[in-house]
Amino acid sequence: MIKRSFLSCLSLVVFGVYAQVAKKNDKNRPNVIFIYADDLGYGDLSCYGATKIKTPNLDKLASSGVRFSNAHCTSATCTPSRYALLTGEYPWRKEGTGILPGDAALIIPTNKITLPKLFKQAGYKTANVGKWHLGLGDQVAKDWNGEVKPGPNEVGFDYSFIFPATADRVPTVFMENHKVVALDPNDPIEVNYNVKVGKDPVGKEHPELLKMKSSPDQGHDNTIINGIGRIGYMSGGKKARWVDEEVSTTFLIKAQEFIEENHKKPFFLYFALTEPHVPRMPATIFRGKSGLGYRGDAILQLDWTVGQIMKQLETLGIDKNTMIIFTSDNGSVLDDGYVDGAVTELNGHTPAGFFRGGKYSVLEAGTRIPFILSWPATVKPKVSSAMICQMDLLASFSNLLGQSIPNNDASDSKNTLDAFLGKSQKGRGVLIEQGGNASGKGGTLAIVKENWKFIPPNDGIGVQPLVNIETGNSNEPQLYNLNEDLGEKNNLARKFPEKVKELSELFEKETGLR
Repeated sequence: MIKRSFLSCLSLVVFGVYAQVAKKNDKNRPNVIFIYADDLGYGDLSCYGATKIKTPNLDKLASSGVRFSNAHCTSATCTPSRYALLTGEYPWRKEGTGILPGDAALIIPTNKITLPKLFKQAGYKTANVGKWHLGLGDQVAKDWNGEVKPGPNEVGFDYSFIFPATADRVPTVFMENHKVVALDPNDPIEVNYNVKVGKDPVGKEHPELLKMKSSPDQGHDNTIINGIGRIGYMSGGKKARWVDEEVSTTFLIKAQEFIEENHKKPFFLYFALTEPHVPRMPATIFRGKSGLGYRGDAILQLDWTVGQIMKQLETLGIDKNTMIIFTSDNGSVLDDGYVDGAVTELNGHTPAGFFRGGKYSVLEAGTRIPFILSWPATVKPKVSSAMICQMDLLASFSNLLGQSIPNNDASDSKNTLDAFLGKSQKGRGVLIEQGGNASGKGGTLAIVKENWKFIPPNDGIGVQPLVNIETGNSNEPQLYNLNEDLGEKNNLARKFPEKVKELSELFEKETGLR
């Protein structure tokens, strides 16, 4: 009897210790929602200084966490930034990581660690909802009418609800896990990016059918779907084709369903929004609300979407121990293929803030983006100037969750967890920034170290004519002191030749390029 009582007491003590450890571990294992905007600029949010548009939900998120002023994606275009985020590897190290067509093969290795795989190792349920644009299947030619794989599920997501590429590219369908949603087997889908398929009208031949005109020479004049010309040709799948005005709310509903189903255990949600990428076709309730054309209206829709997620977390009682990370895949662009008022109705708004360049540019507005991290149970509100990069989330979460990364995987991702959590102003020491649409391997590259930025000379064009954005290319070396010159207006290369030499040598060492 005494022995039994002793064992019972011992069990209670052990259980109590275990419960305390488990409770402590739970605090270090937040739910994580990563919200990825598409083409949102540094100056597009009111918490980042915008005065012509108000984003109250994102302002509230920023006030509850860390708002970063020196945060970066790796690249000034979407596919490479997303590749770097999920793999922890600079995209310019791998061929084929540029902007992908909608029928591209999967470019993320299935045999290496990824951000969602890291969370799965830690016991999380993982989901990907929204834009994908990292390829599907093991080759370009694929049967869209059966299972299309490998894809998000094979790189670490338990559940995925996506569209394959971008809203301006075919196929314009939703995919749940490996299959097209609502596909009629008697109306099979065919996709081709080289020759016309099917009998659907195309924008080049029937501009009178367009409800949104395309800008000249930008390729949005192929198959017309929902009154909008797309890049690429598509036939079939009439019942499966989505309506642009409903895409955002469909993704929101799917994200909320995943949160509801998994809120009692740790989860990781990669929620890739479509706003404010073209074609900008916001829901009717947001049209005309911003006074900045459809692009501004799309940003209001984006802000509302984030607010709906925040409200759901509060209702479920998990808002305090849920980490929300909000950021963008690259800098802003106005005229990116459609005539939608983004330029003519700008009304003094400055999407890039006080930076030069934008999407496609190696200048700061190409890769310096909004980045907010909120984790109310742990992170104190502040503004941080630490240089952070989305690519470093993989190594940083490895530290937070106590998960190892295999040798040679995620080789460019650095553990900057203290900077992400606002505990340190010391972030990444050196960053390679990637522009786009330039000559040479990987496009134009620049190096930043301790707020000194060096852009090696190159023969690329100085302005991307289709979007009227400075690329940052020059046949002269460029050196900027970002502490004093965020607008990159004063080239100091001739004044500080030793600094040019130092950064040029470091650039060669980091990239293997001359």
